[in-house]
Amino acid sequence: MPPPEESDGLPLLEREPEIAAAAHAVEGLFGDTPSGGLLVYRGAAGLGKTALLAEVRRMAAGRCTVWSARGGETVTSVPFHVVRQLLQPALTERGPDDVRDLLGDGYDIVGPALGVAPPGARPADPQGVRDGLETLFRRLAETLPPLVVIVDDAHWSDLESLGWLASFARRTGGPPILVVVAYRSEDAIGECAHLLRALGESARLLVTLKALTSEATARLARAALGEHADDPFCREVWEVTGGNAYETVELLAKARDEALDPVGRSAGALSALGAATRGTGLIARLEGLGTTTTRFAWAAAILGTDISLELVVSLAGMGPAEAADCAERLRLARILVGNDPLEFVHPLIATAVYRAIPSGIRTAFHGRAAWLVTRKGLGAALAARHLLEVHPDNDAELVEQLREAAAEHLAVGAPDAARRCLERALTEPPLPRVRAEVLYELGCATLLASPATTVRHLRDAIDTQLLDDNLRVDAVFSSTTTCASTPSSGSPRHSRTTTRPGKPPGSSPPKRPAPRPAPPR
Repeated sequence: MPPPEESDGLPLLEREPEIAAAAHAVEGLFGDTPSGGLLVYRGAAGLGKTALLAEVRRMAAGRCTVWSARGGETVTSVPFHVVRQLLQPALTERGPDDVRDLLGDGYDIVGPALGVAPPGARPADPQGVRDGLETLFRRLAETLPPLVVIVDDAHWSDLESLGWLASFARRTGGPPILVVVAYRSEDAIGECAHLLRALGESARLLVTLKALTSEATARLARAALGEHADDPFCREVWEVTGGNAYETVELLAKARDEALDPVGRSAGALSALGAATRGTGLIARLEGLGTTTTRFAWAAAILGTDISLELVVSLAGMGPAEAADCAERLRLARILVGNDPLEFVHPLIATAVYRAIPSGIRTAFHGRAAWLVTRKGLGAALAARHLLEVHPDNDAELVEQLREAAAEHLAVGAPDAARRCLERALTEPPLPRVRAEVLYELGCATLLASPATTVRHLRDAIDTQLLDDNLRVDAVFSSTTTCASTPSSGSPRHSRTTTRPGKPPGSSPPKRPAPRPAPPR
């Protein structure tokens, strides 16, 4: 479901150059020599990036095929989450045989990453998955009207999707595809920031959005509340919001709801109204809706984006009628939108609600969410994002779930996600013999990204003297050959690592039966 628009029906002001560039890019898909490209909008939270993407979507509607996706703060650890949002609608409308034909030789490589094929028994090559995704996009684009790909909140994209997108944006040849990306510059850190910079370098347009001027804020105030809104009132709106487009729209909606007379003598009330749209004021407004409604909002924040009503009802621990009442209260309060799935009106609200959940309750919610996801048969990999947030508690079942999730991540070409699961499993901690196996698996997971780290983990596993014979032999061989091909700087000397016949270094251990869902804690 597309994210809600920020403009609330109000005009999109001081974004004319960005809108014109987007219109030109969309028209370029239909020229005598059709061309695509990449547009990137960045800026602080609430400056209207989502509203700009909604305008691009409106321009392309009815003429283009539009695929949309959105990152989420609580789902950054889910591999290929953004890619699946983009592609699954196009794949689910086809039958299984058509999907297999479409993917061709890449079915067993790309299919698991997209969730249309079961994970294989062996790790997938991440570059092979990226290449397969690019091939799939090209094939689909050749059979559809001109394609527009929209990614919002890319700063919260999973690294696997973002890495693919950065590579895809540099492609040459093939059918024209327009890619439009928006992200918060202040929240892009680490590898995510590096990949977003790479995207910016490939863009035909890279724009840093700025706050609205007092003049634009006054125009919005008069559009929302009437032309009789006077200058002192409009100036106070701008002072309270700092020209933040989202906060301006929310403040004007509150003023309208309160039937506030938009004249100078009412300006003093704007500060209190503005506080209720963000931070502690927002949380106080949420708590004013009652403890049951607050709990429902907490459960929704735990689940993140594209919120399943069934899951949020189970997680909140309430009946359908009570849940429906809570959802309606939250919609009227402009906190949630939609029915099933639900979404937060703005990511700023989702973040504020999530961070307001008391630490102990938040951890318990994540534990129960993992249990619900597993019980519903959605797989250990989807449960893992919740398990990563649970406090260590010597839970053997949780360790097994994390190991199962790591195996699934490796099978879809997401070794970094596997590494996170296994590192978390070590902190539980596992029993000594299981710890040796987790160290071995962690060595397998880090081979491509950090051979030196692989050697350290494999040697640690060997030093426990608790590995079975097969794993110990493989760990010794793999650590020796990896060490031999890795200079002291930690970067490989050769593009390929010597392997023992029939047994590549870092190959996955024998498959274990899937663990039972761990009970909620």
